[in-house]
Amino acid sequence: MDTAPPAATPDIQPVGGPVSVAWREGTLTRAKELEALAAWVRVRHPDQDNEILQEAIRCHLEAARQAARVDKLSPRRRMRLLRNGPLMERASSNLDAAEAHLLNIAPADYVLGQMPCLLRHVQRHLPVGDPARVEFERIARGVGVGDPDRPAGAPADQGDHLKRVDDERGKIVTTVRSAGSAALREHVRLRSFRNVVVVTAALMGLLAIGVAFLGLIRPTLIPLCFTPEDAGVATTVCPTAQSDPFWPMGSDGTPPGGVPERDIDEVVADTATRQDLIIVELVGLTAAAVATAAAIRRIKGSSERYGLPVALAVLKLPTGAITAFLGLLLMRGQFVPGLSALDTSAQILAWALVFGYAQQLFTRLVDQQGQTVLNSVRSANDIRPTPATT
Repeated sequence: MDTAPPAATPDIQPVGGPVSVAWREGTLTRAKELEALAAWVRVRHPDQDNEILQEAIRCHLEAARQAARVDKLSPRRRMRLLRNGPLMERASSNLDAAEAHLLNIAPADYVLGQMPCLLRHVQRHLPVGDPARVEFERIARGVGVGDPDRPAGAPADQGDHLKRVDDERGKIVTTVRSAGSAALREHVRLRSFRNVVVVTAALMGLLAIGVAFLGLIRPTLIPLCFTPEDAGVATTVCPTAQSDPFWPMGSDGTPPGGVPERDIDEVVADTATRQDLIIVELVGLTAAAVATAAAIRRIKGSSERYGLPVALAVLKLPTGAITAFLGLLLMRGQFVPGLSALDTSAQILAWALVFGYAQQLFTRLVDQQGQTVLNSVRSANDIRPTPATT
């Protein structure tokens, strides 16, 4: 008995790579998966009407692979830095578009099998009460998904479920595409906030370096020195040195024997060193590093690939250096009553440590905002089903 020849098997190409970044590996894997599914649909259900969408799937998957391979820009530019964000958007949006086209041409039994995953995707990224989400959940319940009393695999209802999927396919695909677009917008907001944090950390770092460099070339311009007095005899104390006792010029009374009379400004100029501001900022940075280590216990892990928790931790370091410098500057300006005359270099460095750790008061607000932005990228555990209407 003659048998029909088997359908031609499509030529399966390698996945590609390996590439250097995790999200690019994921893009190549997902692109090959969608390509194989599209080829399977083409072989199992050849239909001339689907050729346009098949070609569109191929174009979208090639665009996603270009992003994963970091192909050259078109049109080309000589200088283009920070391409990672646009490449991630290109990969994600094209994979979503290819999946939407696949749902349009796939057989109804395939779409029915995907309904639980599609429902979870829609519930993760569309808010409760969104009309598209409400309609999708109604369709899902109609085919037994999310309804324990009507399992999707019940043989008696299988034909009705398949017919319903075919009738509602347009709504299903549109809602899934809307959820994908919402997910992309969530990631764009996350990346934008991360970029703001990174730029702020870089500017704070440059400011801290500038202050240290200023102290290196002109140590007497902003001296963090204090001049405590005891019975009229003063001593100038700086972060890394202190002067011999002296009698401030212009003070009432007669200086004790052996104590020279000197101008305070001259003593400060002689005592301040080039390393003062550098040491203060290093102590503040060290305190901020300790605060960062202590804050790790409150950091929630995230599967997002933008490194926002790392950026928030890095922000604390230059902020600690700057707050140590500014705190001592306020004390020297007698802004804090009772703490305007530190007695030793050790006390100055100890207060630099306190002020460096105190950066947590400022960066805590940024941490809270960062966690809010991370929470806006919905996790599976945050899903709340839309209340069913009667």
